[in-house]
Amino acid sequence: MSLPTVPFGRTGLTVTRLGMGGFPFGGTNAAAGWNPFTPEGRATAIATIRRGLELGVNYFDTAPGYGDGNSESIYGEALEGVTAPYTLATKCPWSGVGAAEVIGSVEASLRRLRREAVDVVQFHGGMFTEADARHILQNGPLDGLAKLREQGKVRFLGFTCEEPFTALPLLASGAFDVVQLRYNLLNHQAAEHALPKAKEANVGVAVMRPMTSGILQRILRYLAPEWIAARDPYEVCLGFVLSDPRVHTALVGARWPQEVERNVRFVSTFTPPLDLSAVPLRTAGIYQEEDRQAAGRS
Repeated sequence: MSLPTVPFGRTGLTVTRLGMGGFPFGGTNAAAGWNPFTPEGRATAIATIRRGLELGVNYFDTAPGYGDGNSESIYGEALEGVTAPYTLATKCPWSGVGAAEVIGSVEASLRRLRREAVDVVQFHGGMFTEADARHILQNGPLDGLAKLREQGKVRFLGFTCEEPFTALPLLASGAFDVVQLRYNLLNHQAAEHALPKAKEANVGVAVMRPMTSGILQRILRYLAPEWIAARDPYEVCLGFVLSDPRVHTALVGARWPQEVERNVRFVSTFTPPLDLSAVPLRTAGIYQEEDRQAAGRS
């Protein structure tokens, strides 16, 4: 198995199209028997990360907010001493803080990660108002990350965004090398605005929640269980994201090594059957595309 890789925007990095999200190492799931805060759960999490490395995954994402630093500390232990090339991304706060707080947060992350520097630091965001964007750009948070970059503690600057339309002012600023967007089969609004702008700016694009966080699977269990019997929605969801060439890496959370193995197996063998970036986004465009296809068959 060999994972496909792509250039990560203008960063100069090359990333695997499958990345590993770090939330599972900071959250419990009693129904599934998952608790990364126990010695046994921590050992499993470390084994999962190392299995990803063995199979070629080279992009890992975490945050101090995942289990109050637990996810970062697990990554720190799992990756300590690793010489194989990989990219590690974490996050920092921006709301109600200035440069000093941003610097303090990242330095605390570095201690948990057992590193002197981290590849990517992202402002950990969900939805940004215009005032939020101004605060980040003008009131200290961006200055804090810029200072850390000058000190060699951060290589690339980014931000995360659940509501992709609100990412536009930050993308337009030119200050960021990386953006992490929510983009999946249920939430595909990023295709209309944020993804085109990110491509135009040559920004590295990571995608959060590519598997819909299990929401689609839950819906199908009630509305269309026959779909699940006919085709695994897991494959449909991951295939959807990987069919968009504007996406560089899809961050899929994994708890157990066998989950990583399944993810790698699928991504290594998947060939996109279409280019989602060329799919019409309006009814008129869909009609026109159907008419063109019909004319080609006649």
